[in-house]
Amino acid sequence: MGVEGCTKCIKYMLFFFNFIFWLAGGVILGVALWLRHDPQTSNLLELELDGSHAPSTFYISVHILIAVGAVMMVVGFLGCYGAIQESQCLLGTFFACLVILFACEVAAGIWGFMHRDTVSKEMINYYDSVYDKFAAQSATNQEGAKATASVLRVFHETLSCCGKGKGTSVFTKLTDALGLTDICPKSKTDDCHTRINELFSEKIYLIGIAALVVAVIMIFEMIFSMVLCCGIRNSPVY
Repeated sequence: MGVEGCTKCIKYMLFFFNFIFWLAGGVILGVALWLRHDPQTSNLLELELDGSHAPSTFYISVHILIAVGAVMMVVGFLGCYGAIQESQCLLGTFFACLVILFACEVAAGIWGFMHRDTVSKEMINYYDSVYDKFAAQSATNQEGAKATASVLRVFHETLSCCGKGKGTSVFTKLTDALGLTDICPKSKTDDCHTRINELFSEKIYLIGIAALVVAVIMIFEMIFSMVLCCGIRNSPVY
């Protein structure tokens, strides 16, 4: 025999939420792997010019997300098994893991909110440095300009953009039309500052939504796991 009445209801609710938590861990792991291998971000973040690499702050966040998704799947399975077996030991371990995960998520959320514009700014600064180097080399160092132009073309073709702002965008398209340069896509484009901001803001927005949903599920799970643990302890069966 096991727990009865209201506690039994809590048991199955905890199992349900744990199953959702396990699925959420799988979704987060899948989203993180997609962010890691998405052609748009990977094309930009793997760029290198004269030994200078593109900023890796975004990848650090994604790798943390991969680890969180994997841990969530393990913890979710532990919670499901503990609820079905009505094991105080497993439920206590599950609760402790949830508290640690929740604390880490809150800390990561605060850090992410404080540095939400860092990824875009770092990538914009890197693009500007490459663009300025190309502008300086195009008249004096043709070999260096070719290497720099290849990096700029990756930015421009990946993001369908051209130039640092409206002015440089028009100027670069004009030099392309005159045959002096060849770095902008032929199709209609925006300036690269705008496109970089849009790209990384959209990705960070997705991460924020996933973190919020998981945090809500974790709060319910912590409540249910403690209620079930107390119910098991007070049950005459045990």
